Amino acid sequence: MRIRSLGVIDDAVVELSPGFTAVTGETGAGKTMVVTSLGLLLGGRADPALVRIGARNAVVEGRVTVPAGAPAAVRAEEAGAELDDGALLISRTVSAEGRSRAHLGGRSVPVGLLAELADELVAVHGQTDQQGLLKPGRQRQALDRYAGDAVAVPLAKYTGAYRRLRAVSAELEEITTRARERAQEADMLRFGLDEIAAVEPRAGEDAELAAEAERLGHAEALASAATAAHAALAGNPEDPEGIDAATLVAGAHRALEAVRSHDTALAALADRIGEVGILLGDVAGELAGYADDLDADPLRLAAVEERRAALTQLTRKYGEDIDAVLAWAEQGAARLTELDGDDERIEELTAERDALRAELGGLAQALTDAREEAASRFAAAVTAELASLAMPHARVSFEIRQTEDPEGVEVGGRTVAYGPSGADEVELLLAPHPGAPPRPIAKGASGGELSRVMLAVEVVFAGTDPVPTYLFDEVDAGVGGKAAVEIGRRLAKLARTAQVVVVTHLPQVAAFADRQLLVEKTNDGSVTRSGVKVLEGEERVRELSRMLAGQEDSETARAHAEELLETARAEV
Repeated sequence: MRIRSLGVIDDAVVELSPGFTAVTGETGAGKTMVVTSLGLLLGGRADPALVRIGARNAVVEGRVTVPAGAPAAVRAEEAGAELDDGALLISRTVSAEGRSRAHLGGRSVPVGLLAELADELVAVHGQTDQQGLLKPGRQRQALDRYAGDAVAVPLAKYTGAYRRLRAVSAELEEITTRARERAQEADMLRFGLDEIAAVEPRAGEDAELAAEAERLGHAEALASAATAAHAALAGNPEDPEGIDAATLVAGAHRALEAVRSHDTALAALADRIGEVGILLGDVAGELAGYADDLDADPLRLAAVEERRAALTQLTRKYGEDIDAVLAWAEQGAARLTELDGDDERIEELTAERDALRAELGGLAQALTDAREEAASRFAAAVTAELASLAMPHARVSFEIRQTEDPEGVEVGGRTVAYGPSGADEVELLLAPHPGAPPRPIAKGASGGELSRVMLAVEVVFAGTDPVPTYLFDEVDAGVGGKAAVEIGRRLAKLARTAQVVVVTHLPQVAAFADRQLLVEKTNDGSVTRSGVKVLEGEERVRELSRMLAGQEDSETARAHAEELLETARAEV
């Protein structure tokens, strides 16, 4: 992993051992930046405050070996990333302005994808994770993770039923609490539908009546115009001497017919004039029929206006025109059917809710049974691990309980509260020595004991739900002496099956590492630069001496450091 312009680190390369790597250094040297860098590669939040002062951006690049066919490799390839000789190249850039970019296998990817891969690649644990373990919710999640499918399968069924119950209950509450509003809406719809039904409008009727009213309102002018036009085309019987268009066209046609045999062009014109004459006769006939059929009855006009007024009343309330009014009526009828079915719907929802509550109670009982079975195995495994961490008499157990609630579901003959993860409240208990009553670890565990419980839990997970790499950030806080040696020994054992990276201030832990990295800083008077170097031989003895006594050249500390290394090598 290469780190540039991140916190106090200017430019450093971190080479992690395949087994156990210990990261050490004085306080403030930048050990935490190593953890932060790995967090950025795994999709952690990008904080612009991490960018080194004076730098435009911070860059972390990492090379992670991924077995072919592993879920992380498959997911990366789906995103278009390419593996480089069985390894994923990951890059994360954070600008001083807060922008963040991620690259995976040579492709730009969303930061969220790195977070997805993180679950498959690395388990990160620090002091904040210890505090998280104090929360009962996190303890339940840890138990469920350990139980695997034994809890995951019934939990998936429970979650589906729980969501459906929430939806049914919400709909039922909405219907019952808004009963008055829905009744008022139904009355309004009923009134409107009755009003429309009383008028019985037809689609397009308003447009038809508007045209008819226009015609009836100008009947006399229309009749006069039609009569005058007819007279101009076909003649007026009262004026036999008058000249009309039909007579003139007929005369022209006769004149051309007499000579049409002498010229084909003229014959064609004669035919066209004949067609004009036929057209004039047709139009004249239609004008005569129009004038005869024109209804100038004032009673009909009054009836039309009255009908239009009735339709206008509807369009003012329910739509721009009658077609829109009819559409409103159709939608209103459907909505009224829905509202009128409230009573029936309430009965259906109530029955479904009760059935779901009964089903949920059975699923919650199945979850409780699965958790209790897993809890006994989990507690026994953690207790066994604590024995190897200088807590031979400690006992870990789980308390799984439910809280009675009259509004809850029935589990084991009691009505208890429930939530999205079941009805169980899970709490991890610790009895540090014989005769001590089991107490919640939040109250009964010291800082050092909590660190060892956390490590024991992670080691148990490593046997049931392993990941390739484990990163521990000073989880040995509050531990010293023999307990520190035992933690180092146990981490070395874990490193036989996985990669283990530990940021530590304890020489007893660092001595067991396959590789020890020193994060050190120098000051050139203006800029602090940190580097990361691999310690070998004499350098490692000097660093362990510093960690033991604060004095690299102390003969006593050196002897103790050499003894620690010899002991660790002999056991590993």
